[in-house]
Amino acid sequence: MLKKLFKKLLYMSTVIMGIVIFVFFLFHIFAKDPAQLLAGQRADVQTLESIRKQLNLDEPVWKRFLLYLTDISPVSVHNVQNERYQKYDYVKVFQITNTICVFKKPYLGRSYQTNEKVWELVISHLYGTLLLSVFALFFATAVGIFAGITATLYKKTALDYAIQLCTTMGISLPSFFAALLISWFFGYYLQSYTGLPPAGYVEQFNPLTLHFYYDWRYLVLPAFTLGIRPAAIITALMRSSMTEVLQEDYIRTAKAKGLNTVQIVFKHALRNALNPVISAVSNWLASLIAGAFFVEYIFSWKGLGYLTVQALEQQDFPVLMGVVLLLGVFFVLINFLTDLLYQKADPRVRT
Repeated sequence: MLKKLFKKLLYMSTVIMGIVIFVFFLFHIFAKDPAQLLAGQRADVQTLESIRKQLNLDEPVWKRFLLYLTDISPVSVHNVQNERYQKYDYVKVFQITNTICVFKKPYLGRSYQTNEKVWELVISHLYGTLLLSVFALFFATAVGIFAGITATLYKKTALDYAIQLCTTMGISLPSFFAALLISWFFGYYLQSYTGLPPAGYVEQFNPLTLHFYYDWRYLVLPAFTLGIRPAAIITALMRSSMTEVLQEDYIRTAKAKGLNTVQIVFKHALRNALNPVISAVSNWLASLIAGAFFVEYIFSWKGLGYLTVQALEQQDFPVLMGVVLLLGVFFVLINFLTDLLYQKADPRVRT
């Protein structure tokens, strides 16, 4: 078990390192001159050279890559008197003369537009994306499992055909088109009935409790829109998996013992039918976080997608690098947790 876990951790570390290399070289090869972006088109040569030196652009690529690895690493060993490392937010582990070992927040640079630390900017927007994705996935999972079981129990009836039709439409419907349609129909045309706003992200402050809170009405439409496609896929998977499980020998034995349909489905069949659903749910969580860009932008929901679109428009490359790196690492962690869930749900996977 420990050997298998070590192999997975080694594989995960290798993939993360590949993502880091890809992100660094992609943006350093195709990005325009950062000094020119920061200083403007009319900047003099001395200003440009000063900015390039500050950003280490005067160093060779291999050295810039090593400095980038030091910046994003959660651990650093460096000279305490070196001004370059004073930008870190860290907790000291130990110090020997002028050499210090620290645990620190990953340093992803500063935004070209706002001069904010990219780490803080990305984390502040990550909450909005996680909130939207989790609610969308909760809706998709609940609807998908219920609809899949219902379609299986009423197979080849009008209800089954209606569910399959909705599933096909949900899979085929592009998210950006669904977002525009739902925002207009439920948030504008039927707003007097639904009370749901067509777009926005309202964060309010309660002076009595000194806490921020959110107007949950703004979450309903984007979460529903983002959850349509995964709900349709989970429904199809659940119907197919449940149909296959209900044909197993142990289900026939349960029926011969006189167990009713509810006991057979929820006590015996459901757990074994959930394996493909677990895979879909875990993969869709990462996909929703990465794929919420259009939905967030159309509904003006302040998440990573909204931040990324703004960064693309403004050519804010440190922000883009930070978002891509964070999403890549998140995908790897989700896949790792998926393997653990598989082993928990089906002991046969452990062997």
